[in-house]
This record gives sequence, C-alpha cells and structure tokens, in this order.
Amino acid sequence: MDYKLLPGIKAPSDVKKMNNEQLNELCFEIRQKMLETVSQNGGHLSSNLGAVELTVALHKVFDSPKDSIVFDVGHQCYAHKLITGRYESFGTLRKKDGLSGFCRPNESEHDTFYSGHSSTSVSAGLGIATANRLLDNGNYTVTVIGDGSFTGGMVYEALNNGGRSKTKHIIILNDNKMSISENVGSFAKYLAVIRSKPGYYNLKASTERTLNRIPSVGKKITRKLYDLKTDLKNKLYTQSTFFEDLGYRYMGPIDGHNISVLVDALEAAKKVNAPVLLHVNTIKGKGYKFSEEDPSRFHGVGPFDLATGKTESSSDSFSDKLGEYLCKYAPTNKKMCAITAAMGLGTGLECFRKSFPNRFFDVGIAEEHAVTFASGLAKKGMLPVFAVYSTFFQRCYDQLVHDISLQKLKVIFAIDRAGFVGEDGETHNGLMDVAFLSTIPDIIIYSPCCYRSLEADINNAVNADKVAVAVRYPRGGQADNVSVLQYDCVEFSTYGDKNAEICIVTYGRVTSQAIKAVDELSAQNINVLLISLNRIKPLPENAVDIMYTMKKVFFFEEGIRSGGIGEKTGFSLLERGYKGAFSLTAVNDRFVSQATVGELLHEYGLDAERIVNKISEDF
Repeated sequence: MDYKLLPGIKAPSDVKKMNNEQLNELCFEIRQKMLETVSQNGGHLSSNLGAVELTVALHKVFDSPKDSIVFDVGHQCYAHKLITGRYESFGTLRKKDGLSGFCRPNESEHDTFYSGHSSTSVSAGLGIATANRLLDNGNYTVTVIGDGSFTGGMVYEALNNGGRSKTKHIIILNDNKMSISENVGSFAKYLAVIRSKPGYYNLKASTERTLNRIPSVGKKITRKLYDLKTDLKNKLYTQSTFFEDLGYRYMGPIDGHNISVLVDALEAAKKVNAPVLLHVNTIKGKGYKFSEEDPSRFHGVGPFDLATGKTESSSDSFSDKLGEYLCKYAPTNKKMCAITAAMGLGTGLECFRKSFPNRFFDVGIAEEHAVTFASGLAKKGMLPVFAVYSTFFQRCYDQLVHDISLQKLKVIFAIDRAGFVGEDGETHNGLMDVAFLSTIPDIIIYSPCCYRSLEADINNAVNADKVAVAVRYPRGGQADNVSVLQYDCVEFSTYGDKNAEICIVTYGRVTSQAIKAVDELSAQNINVLLISLNRIKPLPENAVDIMYTMKKVFFFEEGIRSGGIGEKTGFSLLERGYKGAFSLTAVNDRFVSQATVGELLHEYGLDAERIVNKISEDF
C-alpha cells in the first residue's frame, strides 16, 4: 500500500497538527500497516485493530512522554508504536533484535511501563499519577485497560485505593466485548455524549464557582444539585454507580471509533480534578472482516493469508494431548475437574469443556484465585487440574505455598508454554517455573519431552501420586526423533552408549537437540550417554547413580540457572563426593528477548550445534 500520512509521523506532535479528516485517514493507514505486518510476522491482531482511533485520540490530546500512557497487557500497543517514531522499524515486529510486540521502556521513552501480563496497569498508573502529584509537575497519567482485564482481582485493589487519591489519573475502560452492564435506553446514551463534551465540565465548574460565592446558602445549593444529579444519573447509568461509589468520575460509554467524540471526551476528562473512568466501546478486530467475525482466532495469530484470513494448519501439540488425556480419564474419574484462567482454547481444554461442562471452570484472568479455588475443590475430595501458561503461573507462588503445599492437597498443575516461547519475548518465556516450584515442599514436577512421557505423567498424577503435581511442557509439538529413547522407568530415559564416560543430562524440549548431538558426537568417535529426565523433582536416584560413574557430566537446561534442576543435580553429585567434572549450561540471570525458539536455543547454547561444540572442545 502507498502510505501517505503514516511515514510522516515521526513523533506524537505530528498527530496534533492533523484535522479530523486527516486523523481518520491516518487510522485507516495504521490498520493497513498492522495487517500487512502481522500477516507476515504474526502477533496480536484483534485487540490492536480495535484500539486504533482511541490511541490516535490519546496522542492528539495528551503530550507523551511528559504525560504517561500505560497500556494493560500491551495487546493494543501497535498503533502507539507507529505514532511514536517506530514506523520505519515496524517490519521487525516480534523478530530477533527488532520491535517487541509489547510496550518496552528500553525501546522507546513513550513506552511508560513494561507490558505483557494482565490487570497491572491501574496499579502502575496510580503510582505514576501519585508521583506526579507529589512532584507537583501537572502531568497527566492515562491507563488503557480492556474489559477482559477486569476479571483480574488486582484491578479492584487498585480502584479501591485510587478512587480516594485525588490524582490526575484517567482510566480508559476499552470495552470490546463484555459490557459491565447495559445502558437503559437511547436517552442515557444521549446524556453520556453530552456529559463527555468539554463544555459540560466548563459549565459545571463555572456554575459551582458562582453558587459557592453566594453567602450562607451557596454551598448548600451546590450540594443539593449534586445529590439530584447523582440520583438521576444512577437511575440512567447502572454501570456508573460502582465506579463513582469508589470515588471516580464516570464518563461514557462513548463510541471508541469516533475520533471527534474521543477527543472531546479526553479533553473533558483533563478538566476533572479527580480520578476519571472513561468507558469506551470498541469493536475487536475493527476494519478486517475475518478478524471482526472471529476475534478469538485473530487475538494472537501466526502468519496468515491477508486475502483469505487463512492461517497455516498446525499439527497436534502438547496442549492438545493434555486435553485428550484428561478426557480419557474424566468419564470414569467423576472427581476430575478442569480449570482455566481465560485460556481454555490455548491450553487444550476445549474438548473437556464441551464433554464435561459441569466440571469445567473458567475463572477469568485470575490465576491466584484459580489455585486457591482448586485447593477448595481438592479439600472436598475433587481432583482439580489447572492448565496455565508458565509465565502466568508466576503469579501463584504464595497460593502454591500456603493453599496447596501447606494444606497437603493434591492438585494437578498442567504448565503450558514452559521454556522458550519465542516471539512474545521477556514477559512470556516460561523459564522460572522450575526454580520457584523446586523451593516448595511436597510437589512433584514432571517435564516430559514427548507425548508418551506426558501420558505417563498424567497417569501417574491421576492414579499414583499423593501430593500436588506439576507437569510442564513446551509450546508446540514433540520432535520426531524422541522415539529413539529407551525407557527403563517413568522417571527418566536414556540414549547412546551406556559404556560411555561422558553423559549429557537434560529434560523437556532440549532432549531432541541432545539426541542429535549424541549422534553427531558419535560420528566424531566421541561416545556419549544421554540421560533425559522426565521427573525432575524429586531427582531420580537411579539417574544420579549413573551420573556418579561418569568422568564428565554436561547438564543443559532450558530454564533459569539459579535454583534450576542443573544446580540441584550438581549439588547432589557434590554431596555424594563426586570427583568428576560437572558443567551446567542454562539461562544465566537475565530476561530473554523475543526471537524464534530455534534462535534462542542456539543463542543460549542449547541446540545440537552448540552442545556438540561444547563437548568436543572439552573432550
């Protein structure tokens, strides 16, 4: 497409110079650029398409970065990136060393806060707004949060504190699917538009000032008018009561795709000397037929055909297999329940939801609640399975300690997207679950490398294990070469020369890379035994026995080094008086930026090539 306006947007100040006609044309070009880029690179599409006019209006009214704009999750930040000087590099979106798919302060001064996880923005925005008040700098803070994020409890903690704060904090509720409650009739909508005009607040402020100057009765009249207005408004706007009871000035709902209305509403919100909640209605997937018709499929999408909306068909995955195995046990095990935190489709639970709707629970974006909810189910003898992405499971540490382990309750945690996730970057890689789970007593951890192991782990978790169980597995499917593994027991498997004096130890996805490395090393006349751990907590004693006989042990771990299984294995060998050489390759004390999984495995020394190089150089 021949872009006429977008290439000239070098900073938000360029948006301020545009009239409404130009702003609408800019919105069209932004959508086309998003579609062009995401169809090639993949990314979060539906939410971003729905927030274009809202983002343009924000930069028309506010002065970023002096005024802070905080996006919740970051699924709606692409237009923001294009407006803040990143048009030329937008083609690198989600690629190694390119633009992140989320807000990143190290990428631009206009990105106020790291984004990636849900329901954090109101708390962060309140903190920024409070700092502005203490510094008396007159700057505004705007938080943009979707209705889905309102299923996370942290939002309500922040609202409860923020309503009494008297800060210049404007919260924009981007309502693109689930209304908090319906308006009553067209008259309510009409008044909502009127109340969103700057003139409304100018007149309101002027009237209050005039009345307050009347001796004795002025303030009483003002109060009576306020009470009358509030009573009328609460009859017309059922959804405003909740926010205003907390101390917010509620505005809306307004059309989130009408630039002039948005600009007027934002200008009005600036004039309110109190926290404001502006309710904006948008259409998820706006401007692209296939995304509007199926916003869930285009929420987070891989490369697709722009003309047809078709994506590449994917083969089965660990997520699919989890759902399949749960559905295998659920018909006879009437106590089995499945729990998701708004990710039923992504975690493979769709078949369970359809087959066993009474035992399927979507708790919304509330992972902490999900864990303690599961503990309550378990307390009464149910067998809850909570399927959750590794990165979001990080939120649940206290609940795991206090509500699961301490209570000695059996809950199964199916931890999806363990290890490198790839293009979503720092906030989405699942590199820390092993380290924090390992600190908790009475939890068994499995990390299968193939579907066969996953099925055995689920069987053990359902029928044999007596305590809480975590089964963690990577995004995508199993590698073809893992079928060569020899299983002496469910705890671990081996491959290669059992008489070797060198062994590779690993678990999960890296196993397939290690198998390739063993074959390549054998071709170099370097005999190596591979030990692929399936149960990683507690460590299989028989596997440690084998390591103890080796002259050299090379451990490769797709996870954070500190507190990982590699460290624990090395310490276990040391306690036994091991005299050989132990080497550990893992992610050392850093957050991992976006790239493909293959690129990350290579960068961190975990692919076959780097494994071979390390061992052959040391041989």
